[in-house]
Amino acid sequence: MTQNATSAPATESSPAGEWWRDAVIYQVYPRSFADGNGDGMGDLPGVTARLPYLRDLGVDAVWLSPFYASPQADAGYDVADYRAVDPMFGTLTDADGLIGEAHALGLRVIVDIVPNHCSDRHEWFVRALREGPGSAARDRFLFRPGRGAGGELPPNDWESVFGGPAWTRVEDGEWYLHLFAPEQPDFNWEHPDVHDEFRSVLRFWLDLGVDGFRIDVAHGLVKAAGLPDIGHAEQVKLLGKQAVPYFDQDGVHEIYRDWRHILDEYGRDGGARRIAVAEAWTPTVERSARYLRRDELHQAFNFEYLTTGWDADALRGVIDRSLAAMNAVDAPATWVLSNHDVVRHATRFADGDEARGLRRARAATLLMLALPGSAYLYQGEELGLPEVTELPDEVRQDPAFFRGSGQDGTRDGCRVPLPWSGERAPFGFGPREGGPSWLPQPDAWKDLSVAAQSGDPASTLEFYRRALAVRRAHPALGAGRDITWLPAPDGVLAFRRTTSAGSFVCTVNLSASPVALPTPGTPLLASAEIAPGAGRTALPADSAVWWAA
Repeated sequence: MTQNATSAPATESSPAGEWWRDAVIYQVYPRSFADGNGDGMGDLPGVTARLPYLRDLGVDAVWLSPFYASPQADAGYDVADYRAVDPMFGTLTDADGLIGEAHALGLRVIVDIVPNHCSDRHEWFVRALREGPGSAARDRFLFRPGRGAGGELPPNDWESVFGGPAWTRVEDGEWYLHLFAPEQPDFNWEHPDVHDEFRSVLRFWLDLGVDGFRIDVAHGLVKAAGLPDIGHAEQVKLLGKQAVPYFDQDGVHEIYRDWRHILDEYGRDGGARRIAVAEAWTPTVERSARYLRRDELHQAFNFEYLTTGWDADALRGVIDRSLAAMNAVDAPATWVLSNHDVVRHATRFADGDEARGLRRARAATLLMLALPGSAYLYQGEELGLPEVTELPDEVRQDPAFFRGSGQDGTRDGCRVPLPWSGERAPFGFGPREGGPSWLPQPDAWKDLSVAAQSGDPASTLEFYRRALAVRRAHPALGAGRDITWLPAPDGVLAFRRTTSAGSFVCTVNLSASPVALPTPGTPLLASAEIAPGAGRTALPADSAVWWAA
């Protein structure tokens, strides 16, 4: 593969106030980040106490997964009250304090909002069950009569993302739709009450001071008219592309245009701009870009990039497509390697060899952070944490694990609580050594804790700290629209970013052997040991280097 120079130089900076265009955003999964009261469950006071760590790491914003009042059938994504904090995480006062402390430290705060579905314990759904068929309360959800002589069959053949039918029958014979767990009934977004409620919820948290929202299942709110059958084989084929009739319907865009008015209202008169980020699984990156037109949302997660393997041609292709699609709507590209729903990338890239996985993970981090736009980090990746693949069945909590299909219950392994310090579990996750932890940590994590890695120049933690510091300081990194690909051999990616204030080159060797390349400048940071030469420099296998060109 010979790579030809393409694209124009990167733009020099984001428009004034558009902080999200080059932000590095750190995802906190609250139940696994830090336990402030010693009950084995992470909480908001625990997060607040660790905010200085995130400031010193060098991130710009914190994204908090749900901490709302919930029965926890799906780790808080089954919300019973959108304006209350679940007692396991603290109180509304704790949330207010966290937001204030983050702002004092120069960090912005993004919170999850879950508009596709709620909990079956939500006041609205409890009322819908009580008031029965034909009631106004039922119209807020997707209740339907069943098929068959006695209504004993589901209204259509849709399947839950978690496996099994997407319908559950209630005592009076009607069925309700849940694209996820039965404890998560889907809202009917054709009902004005649903629109009014979520406008109110947005304002509630904006008034409390949050800087934005991550919209869960942003592609799922509107279902195809008539709720048509799909066919099992077709549904299985399409679900991986998120192209079924209950996802990515055009009607969602009117909802987000409405929300954009509210977000913009809170950013007027010199106030901090407020944003919304779409979790939108779509068939193509071009479909994702439709959520980011100038009157809609601000960012969308780049799942095509996340799901691309350790392959130079594939990565170059998704980078080019992502930049072209986002530039077409004047939105920043986003880059992400891990989150709370996927196997950690240090394990995904390992091909059975943990050391190789960590080498590739570090190199992938430099590639991601060098690209134009915004980057998302998942808690613990800065420690090089691998996926925990061996968890006893009795401790698992992922609802997909118990349903026997769908996502196969793989998500617990990336949600194991972080190791902070000490020689014994829970490694500083809670306030006392040997205390509880909602998921068990591997003994080997004592060597991966924040305390064990801090100050060690060879550690992954210090590598992340240096990378984020360089990214913040170098004028050619961060926001931008384009890169210039440089000639490189098969298995290698090389590109330049240039502004009037400086030029930068990133080289990544994704092959299994060292590769000698022309030395493009002064090394800024490398994911592995290199010996820069005057003319050529050998890049080790599975490594990346940043250069001041």
